[in-house]
Amino acid sequence: QVQLVESGGGLVQPGGSLRLSCAASGFTFSSQPMSWYRQAPGKERELVAAITSTGGVTSYADSVKGRFTISRENAKNVVYLQMNGLKPEDTAVYYCTLSRAGQRYWGQGTQVTVSS
Repeated sequence: QVQLVESGGGLVQPGGSLRLSCAASGFTFSSQPMSWYRQAPGKERELVAAITSTGGVTSYADSVKGRFTISRENAKNVVYLQMNGLKPEDTAVYYCTLSRAGQRYWGQGTQVTVSS
């Protein structure tokens, strides 16, 4: 079955960096576009970044454009989210996700807290 396991979250000061990883299994990773979403307390889950199956095309929410970079290593079945210039408003649980056969799959999430 599809499994997505995120890691790399933590507490970081404003202006700092983190790299999130998502290890995927249970499907043909190299054939699937992947995305990162986030959910802050009291807010709806929102799309942060997406990447095509080959990694050739990426897209970002306006709020993170220029600061975050999504990438993937198909040989390792891993998708990354490099986050630079972190702001307190980036505080959220970050989720790795894919949509396959009409169903969306989510990981358990990893907490990112940006605070001094």
